Amino acid sequence: MPRVKRGNVRRAKRKKLLTRAKGFYQTKSKLYRSAKESVDTALKYAFVGRRRKKRDFRRLWVMRINAAARENGLTYGQFMAGLKAAGNTLDRKSLSELAVSSPAAFASLAKTAAKAKPAVAKKPPTAAEKVARPKARAAAEAKA
Repeated sequence: MPRVKRGNVRRAKRKKLLTRAKGFYQTKSKLYRSAKESVDTALKYAFVGRRRKKRDFRRLWVMRINAAARENGLTYGQFMAGLKAAGNTLDRKSLSELAVSSPAAFASLAKTAAKAKPAVAKKPPTAAEKVARPKARAAAEAKA
C-alpha cells in the first residue's frame, strides 16, 4: 500500500480547528492539541446548552404564570387545570407573555379558569395513612 503524507488535508483540518478556537485563552487558541480539547468541550457545552435553554425558558414561563395566577386568587395548578377544563389551548409561552404585557387579559383568562376549574374532592385519610404520619402515630400510641 502506498504511503500517504496528507500535507494539504492535514493543514486544512488543523486550520479549520484553530479558526474555531479563535478567541480562546492563551494556548487554547494557538496550539493544536489544547485547541482541539477546548473546541470539543465547547461543542459539548453548546449541545447541552441548546437543550438546557428549553428547560430554562419553560421554568421562567411557569414562574410568570404562577405569579400572575396568584394575583388573581389561583395557584398555577388550579389555573392550568381550569384552562384545560375550559378548552383553552394557549401554550405557556403565550400565557406568560399575556401575564407580563396585558394583565387585564390574563385576569379574564383567570376568571374563565376559575369558573371551569374542576372541584377537587379530598377523601379522608385511611388508618394506614394516619399511622404513617409521626404525630398521628404518637397520638395513636397514646390512646392505646
